[in-house]
Amino acid sequence: MENEITIEKVEKYFNLTESALGVVKKNIISGRETDAKEIIEMVSNYVSDAHHFFDKEDFVNAFAALNYAHGWLDSGVRLHVFDVDDDRLFTVC
Repeated sequence: MENEITIEKVEKYFNLTESALGVVKKNIISGRETDAKEIIEMVSNYVSDAHHFFDKEDFVNAFAALNYAHGWLDSGVRLHVFDVDDDRLFTVC
């Protein structure tokens, strides 16, 4: 069903978010390092939380944490903290 949060769905979003995190770490815009560090730390914390929830089979909260994590990444892209153009991983304009 489309309205279920399955193990497969959470795993898909782990892959997506962790891939995007790896990309932004390599594409920080000069002069935005302080902002990037803060965003990367928040994303890492949310991803860690997602792993914690996933390990407890709490897929709803794992999925929610991953969505918050990815929202931080997209915000960093939109605020020109990260220079990326992959519209598969990010909301780019």
